[in-house]
Amino acid sequence: MVDMLVRFGPSLRKLYLKVKKDKTSTYVCPKTGKKLKRVSFALWKSYAGILYAGGAYTPTTVAGETFDRMLKEYKEKT
Repeated sequence: MVDMLVRFGPSLRKLYLKVKKDKTSTYVCPKTGKKLKRVSFALWKSYAGILYAGGAYTPTTVAGETFDRMLKEYKEKT
């Protein structure tokens, strides 16, 4: 059943369900391989004790992944 917090249209309900799913999904720490837990808005903590800044509902964002790829390419050139 769709939560009744979102009203007035199926597109808003679909967006709400996507955000809710992303927020509660399990993610893995890129350094230790342990689980990540969402501490607060854009803060993620690994069960190993490492604190990450990421996206609001996911640990990584599209912009962050693009930046990581660009940084990796830059380091390979030098």
